[in-house]
Amino acid sequence: MKVYARRLRRIVVAATCALVVTASLVVPQASAAPDGGGLGGQWTATQDGAPLYPGQVHIDWDVPIVMSDGTVLKANVYRPVDAAGRLVETPTPTVINMTPYTKLASVFADSATNIPVLSDFLINFFRDFDLSGIGLGGLTDLTRTLPGGIARSFAVDRKLIQSGYTQVVVDVRGTGFSQGEWQVFQEREQTDTVEVIDWASRQPWSTGDIGMNGISYSAINQVHAAEHRPPALKAIFPVEPGSDLTRDVLATGGAIGVGFIPPWLLGVNLLKLVPDVQSIVTGNFDWQWLADRAANPMVFVQTIIEAFTVQSVPEIPPDLYAVLDEGSPLREAWRGDPSQIRIPTFVVGGWHDIFTYSEPRIYNAIPLPPGQKQLVMGDTYHATPASDYGRPGQPPRIDVLQRAWFDKWLKGIDNGIDSYGPVTLFQQGGTWTTTSAFPRPGMDYQRLYLNAAPSGTSMFSVHDGSLTTQPGGPARLTVGPGVMSLCSRDNSQITAGIGVLGLDFCAEDARAHELNGLTFTSAPVGVPTEISGPVNLHLNTVLDATDGYWTATLNDVAPDGKSTVLTSGQLTASLRAVDDSRATTSANGDYTDPYPNLSLATRQALVPGVPTVLDVGLTATDAVLQPGHRLRVDVFASNIPRGLPLRPLLNESGLRPQHIQLDPNVPSFVNVPTNRPF
Repeated sequence: MKVYARRLRRIVVAATCALVVTASLVVPQASAAPDGGGLGGQWTATQDGAPLYPGQVHIDWDVPIVMSDGTVLKANVYRPVDAAGRLVETPTPTVINMTPYTKLASVFADSATNIPVLSDFLINFFRDFDLSGIGLGGLTDLTRTLPGGIARSFAVDRKLIQSGYTQVVVDVRGTGFSQGEWQVFQEREQTDTVEVIDWASRQPWSTGDIGMNGISYSAINQVHAAEHRPPALKAIFPVEPGSDLTRDVLATGGAIGVGFIPPWLLGVNLLKLVPDVQSIVTGNFDWQWLADRAANPMVFVQTIIEAFTVQSVPEIPPDLYAVLDEGSPLREAWRGDPSQIRIPTFVVGGWHDIFTYSEPRIYNAIPLPPGQKQLVMGDTYHATPASDYGRPGQPPRIDVLQRAWFDKWLKGIDNGIDSYGPVTLFQQGGTWTTTSAFPRPGMDYQRLYLNAAPSGTSMFSVHDGSLTTQPGGPARLTVGPGVMSLCSRDNSQITAGIGVLGLDFCAEDARAHELNGLTFTSAPVGVPTEISGPVNLHLNTVLDATDGYWTATLNDVAPDGKSTVLTSGQLTASLRAVDDSRATTSANGDYTDPYPNLSLATRQALVPGVPTVLDVGLTATDAVLQPGHRLRVDVFASNIPRGLPLRPLLNESGLRPQHIQLDPNVPSFVNVPTNRPF
């Protein structure tokens, strides 16, 4: 009888919500506009309108949830309250957020968007805040994330709760006030998420229909949970999710991302040591929590230290070895498999996010029709998702899209969100656009050859070469490690966008970085020329050592010489062996995404002085070259802080100069997806 009663309650709730919305919603029309057109306006009006339950949100603090192994996780449960101040007893759909940043951070984010007068003042102030004219565009982008609705997606959205949802924010195992040792996306943490979903679905305040929200770590947890297919999970809204974490950010191309991973690990490990002060005052302190923290106070920090201190490959400890080993349980847990997802998924990412590699791949891997899956990619960094969203011509605010998504898939309201997009892209060099797929339809791959002949466009690079449709003559070009990558878009990317603050010119113009690089530049295009999809740089190289490190960028060069990075990639030379089971190729067999095997067990040491061919995959991008603009490939021999090879591999390279052997019989070229031949 309980089962039938629960089903009946779910039907009544869905019908009630549908009637409320239908009264103010026209019949949905397909929306091809990035801002959603008329429907976008309706979604915004729904989110900003009078709430169904206008009372102050009720919070149950630090609710214990016992996992199958006895570990206790702590959750804050946010529930709606009606106009009379009564806690709403009618079951509601539930949205879960799993966070490692402590629930306290969620409380602060909630306060920033819900303190009367102050929150409205901050949102309005930052909406018009603009210091880009004095070189502080990065700071402007960062502050405009708040008007873009990102705080409500980070953790708690009171507007969502007041419209008839329950939100549950949980400290993941080993963080915040939860017991256990931090697992960092491993199998036990994934199991915890599934068990939390099951727990929430069985509570009396829940209809049994569960969604998930959150940014970054919380977004990755959503993707992992959906891959496990818990029956109660009906929709997810991941903002900046990763799926192939080693390749995304930890060890891109086999080099540790020193600009993000070490400070991030240190930050989370320090946050997890903050005790529950209230429990100390009341005499209810959790001594198991303390014992768990003492058992492993700095998870994975020792592993990172060893990456830069051990002197030879045989000295590399098992934990560090497992980070790169394609067959290790750790590596497999971090890689995930989005093709297993069967529920509606709305992916929000950015072309310069630390998880750019995974975001379009997640969307493409999900075997659902467009509409049930959505992809939005902005011209943003990890710290600036949704910057400027909500303005005319741009996507609706993140909280607006999130509300519409959950209303559709958790409440059954026909609000037209499934007609949005399905692929909404900021086209670099252009503006916001919508399309039916990513890469854009109509793209064909074309080889553009690295040619030593000067293009006359780069006065201060190590060598000014050309990109041509046919190979040029033989030549050997040399480039050595340098420090100008500190002033680069890659530096801004790996520091989550924080590195751009006060250094806008470094992210917006690559000419400073190119002082340390080889440049190869095409002739100007005569008509708008689109580029959409992953890019591969095929290099014939020569090293003076048994290892080396290559990094490359693809740039849009304006008539005034400004060089804007569209995408980048890197590769440790000894880890060049390609996993063809995961790699992708164009019609002629050239790699588009080479997917190198990063396992140390499959390393291939180089023979000094002997030409070696390798492929450097660049993350997928979407751009348009305007008439008069040129395409450029930059090649470098270092990329601090974007990547630093493990110390044993760095020892082998000796930071020596590296060479590209231009040979028409073994050509070097970039494989570019474009709608027009160059």
